[in-house]
Amino acid sequence: MSLSTRDQLRYWGIGLVIFIVILWAIGQALVPFLVGAAIAYFLDPVADRLERLGLSRVAATVVITLVALLIAAGALLILVPSVVRQVQALIETTPEMVRQLQTFLSEHYPDLLTEDSPLRTTLSSASDTLQQKGIAMLNSLLSSSLALIDFLLLIVVAPVVAFYLLLDWDRMIAAIDSWLPRQHAPVIRDLALKVDRVLAGFVRGQMLVCVILGTFYAVALAILGLQFGLVIGLVAGLISFIPFVGSIVGGAMSIGLALFQFWGEWPWIAAVAGVFVIGQAVEGNVLTPRLVGGSVGLHPVWLMFALSAFGAVMGFPGLLIAVPVAAAIGVLGRFAMAEYQSGRLYRGTPDEPVE
Repeated sequence: MSLSTRDQLRYWGIGLVIFIVILWAIGQALVPFLVGAAIAYFLDPVADRLERLGLSRVAATVVITLVALLIAAGALLILVPSVVRQVQALIETTPEMVRQLQTFLSEHYPDLLTEDSPLRTTLSSASDTLQQKGIAMLNSLLSSSLALIDFLLLIVVAPVVAFYLLLDWDRMIAAIDSWLPRQHAPVIRDLALKVDRVLAGFVRGQMLVCVILGTFYAVALAILGLQFGLVIGLVAGLISFIPFVGSIVGGAMSIGLALFQFWGEWPWIAAVAGVFVIGQAVEGNVLTPRLVGGSVGLHPVWLMFALSAFGAVMGFPGLLIAVPVAAAIGVLGRFAMAEYQSGRLYRGTPDEPVE
């Protein structure tokens, strides 16, 4: 007994709703597994290439894992301590920066800092607020047992999950393929392949763009001698997957710090601004066209909406699944539009000519 299209849609819809509810309910617990699955997905092409070179799947997985562990250990030993020190120093020097801004405004624009002016009140409270909240947040992140457990789970469980998923990736895909309803299996495979192409084109390419930009910003700002340039450069590169946000946020923070550090030395301030102008130009004209491409089907506005919506509903786990879900919805939306345009609802009945 075959099911009608309406019945199939009903069952698939119920299953999708149940899946979303479960994902929302246990979202935080899924973070290490989502990260591990993402790592395995990104590294699967590398494992396939090593297999084509003659290694077994087990050997390829072990080689990839060892290389990844060496890179991670090097980053933890070299990069993380410097970043932590710069973050602490930035939090501690924030009050002094606010006081310097107050002094500058009182000398050059005294009307803005009258006794009861909103700007004076804001600046007076900003120093203590930023320092107290910044230090409190840093201490809570470092000392909170729950945050520590979550962090340990992430750095321990995620690599283990990634290792086993990478080892069994091909068998897992074959098993999932065997579960597909036979009537719709070809269409589902085609849609899944298109989603994979979108993710491969966007996520893998955008990750490379973020790494290249973060390295460029951090190194360039450090060479210019900008205080906290390492942290700002890395943050700007990290959030560069959101269109224009990385360069705008990083540029604003760097220029603001440069004004305090190099006030009066305008060539240095212009050089700091030029770093982000060059970075944005290289990203838009070289990196993104070559590494990401223009045919992945993820519009910047749609991407920002997906990140905002999933982040607001599910928090950090929502940010992890926002891009894959946005890619899947985009592929399914284009498929639905193609079906609609080839159907009777769009073209009209045979007796009604198409205008």
